[in-house]
Amino acid sequence: MRVDLRSDTVTVPSKEMREVMSYAPVGDDVYGEDPTVNSLEERVAQMFGKEAAVFTPSGSLANQLGIRMLVSPGEELLAETNSHIVRAELGAAAVFSGITTRTWPAQRGLLFASDALSVARPDSGPYLVSTKAIAVENTHNFGGGTVQPLSEIQALHKGAQEMGLALHLDGARIWNAHIASETPLIEYGKYFDTVSVCLSKGLGAPVGSLMLSTKENVVKARVWRKRYGAGMRQIGMLAAAGHYALDTNLSLLHHDHRRAQFLAKRCHAISSSVVDPMHVDTNIVGLDLSELPISATEFAAMVKTEGVLISALGPKFARLVTHLNIDDPAMEYAADVLADALQRTLVSK
Repeated sequence: MRVDLRSDTVTVPSKEMREVMSYAPVGDDVYGEDPTVNSLEERVAQMFGKEAAVFTPSGSLANQLGIRMLVSPGEELLAETNSHIVRAELGAAAVFSGITTRTWPAQRGLLFASDALSVARPDSGPYLVSTKAIAVENTHNFGGGTVQPLSEIQALHKGAQEMGLALHLDGARIWNAHIASETPLIEYGKYFDTVSVCLSKGLGAPVGSLMLSTKENVVKARVWRKRYGAGMRQIGMLAAAGHYALDTNLSLLHHDHRRAQFLAKRCHAISSSVVDPMHVDTNIVGLDLSELPISATEFAAMVKTEGVLISALGPKFARLVTHLNIDDPAMEYAADVLADALQRTLVSK
């Protein structure tokens, strides 16, 4: 058996999704004439209480468009130290937009509004860089799928308003946060000036993200999307996959969370230092191998021989991500392989 737990980006469209894609009405999206894209943008914007949205081929581009609307060249964006915008978008904020970033550290990426607000420096005058916006990632990828507390988001919004700062939500996995916390999407949306959401992770679409904001910001973002080479044509087929994902797969995310808990508990039973199931909020399980005599790369190679694929994201940190292509038999097989590998590692310690 082969079980791919490297990421929820490895999901493939189902037969039913492909069928919906095949008969989607299409048009030229650069001209604004693709009805399926237009309807998806309107639908997702309304879900979050925003005026408008623009479809993008990647979550990174949706993030970059969002922060570009809030921060000008030479100004500062704040984000958590291990956030995707800072660590996994290859310096795009600096390269594309001339944006400088500064970070605050947080255990598991968990948001405390005071952490971010304490380092913000708006209106710093002609000699120091001025903070213009704060980015929040929910759920937090490298933090292990952490769901950000709504109370902290509310406190951050209040403090940001008092300081004249804008807020961006990197909501690549906001769907998981929504399902796990039962927080309405519109409740998340109302605290942020720009929002990015992804359709190609847990929702299982083959490609696609959206940036949501005001009509004015989205009009500007469309220009920058084209400038970055991401103006697209008859992409209604991709948007149709997004509609199907929202109709069918959003409600299935709780199974991913359940399966992640199962994997975490099996690993914890072998070595309690590796993972605390109480810290597994959604579909991501981070394995801390710092107390074991094996690197993350070595551990990934060990389980790969049994057909289980995981990501080594640091010398001693491995990541498992459940998704809709992992059913219960695959989950149980992966748990057996992971538990056996941990047991063998402890025996050799």
